[in-house]
Amino acid sequence: MNEIGVAVERRGPLAIWTIDRPDRRNALSRAVVREIGRLSREARSDGTLRAIILTGTGELAFCAGADLKERQGMNEEDVRDFLSLYRVSFRDLDQLPIPTIAAINGVAFGGGLELALACDFRVAARHAEIGLTETSLGIIPGAGGTQRLVRAIGAAKAKELIIFAKRLKAQEAAALGVINRVADEGQSALDAAIAMAEPLLTAAPIAIAAALEAVDSASDLVLEDGLSFERACYERTLVSQDRLEALAAFAAKRKPVFRGK
Repeated sequence: MNEIGVAVERRGPLAIWTIDRPDRRNALSRAVVREIGRLSREARSDGTLRAIILTGTGELAFCAGADLKERQGMNEEDVRDFLSLYRVSFRDLDQLPIPTIAAINGVAFGGGLELALACDFRVAARHAEIGLTETSLGIIPGAGGTQRLVRAIGAAKAKELIIFAKRLKAQEAAALGVINRVADEGQSALDAAIAMAEPLLTAAPIAIAAALEAVDSASDLVLEDGLSFERACYERTLVSQDRLEALAAFAAKRKPVFRGK
């Protein structure tokens, strides 16, 4: 087991971050949340990285939520500090200009689902189960769940899932739009996420980053402001060498080689 609780693997332009606390069902300790933030900030400046997959060790849990054993030793001020740490680390993950995929290999409850919601895409094993279950514990989602779930599926359905602390099977979650893809029979969530990431590894990184930023802004801006922001994002692609490479490749009937310039 990794001492910090997050194992890092690099496969060329793909990074795989694995919450490695199987004895705690990959629960979120302060050290794990802090490390996710650190890795996200480090990834931002890595010009060779094209996609990130976040998953958990084993088949039982992506992340069962907050480490309640650790939480028992916290006073109210400690919990407030922990919520602030959640906000900073998950924001750093959420705002990465690199596509992120949560490979949900088992249960993702509470903070575990909130972590997955901070990723751009979510792929689940067929046996996975998810839910923002905090109200059953006398609290509410405090790591962005009330905000990111609404943005993913709308207020009415988000209220239903949160207020009733509902747990969803992978297929149910996919039908609602919480999950992007469910792994095929006999396929692991990680393998499904790697397959999803494959086209990103040779895609144009400037265009991908600009598209992510433009789409993310749509929830926060009125239409006219959003259109202006889209134009500004487009401008970054317009002056890139990658755009010229795409045109040259099309003319030569070959596959483009994007360099992120």
